[in-house]
Amino acid sequence: MKKSFELPKHKNILVGVDNSADAQLAFLNAVSHALDDDSLLHIVTVLESDDLNVFQVLTKDTLAEKRLKVEKQLQEYKQSALDAGVKEVHIVLAEGEPGETIVKDVIPDVKPDLVVVGSAVTKGFGKYLGSQAAYVAKYAPVSVMVVR
Repeated sequence: MKKSFELPKHKNILVGVDNSADAQLAFLNAVSHALDDDSLLHIVTVLESDDLNVFQVLTKDTLAEKRLKVEKQLQEYKQSALDAGVKEVHIVLAEGEPGETIVKDVIPDVKPDLVVVGSAVTKGFGKYLGSQAAYVAKYAPVSVMVVR
């Protein structure tokens, strides 16, 4: 007997990004799902003060420069998604530990039905997201796709 199965459509997708190859692959997967399902796409990056030394944290200019750089990166991701045909894209710049911040702050605000993250990354937000991908997968109250 042949059965037909249809995957559920996702209407609100959240993807975590940085400059790593896995995060970029996660972004491509999220865009593909958003196009297939005609979904809203939220793109998040988590800015960590741990990436700055104590003197940089005390310097407002350094933190402001880093925030501007990350916002520019988010805008580039947003434009790429729009150029690919995603109809509605929002960006989220959060601060804190990536996994915990995504689960405790971003997910409740954005209310996604799918979260897409890269499995392993090497620096900045990325140095934690790989290890934090497991945290997101374990504690997120919604489906999580970990991309490698």
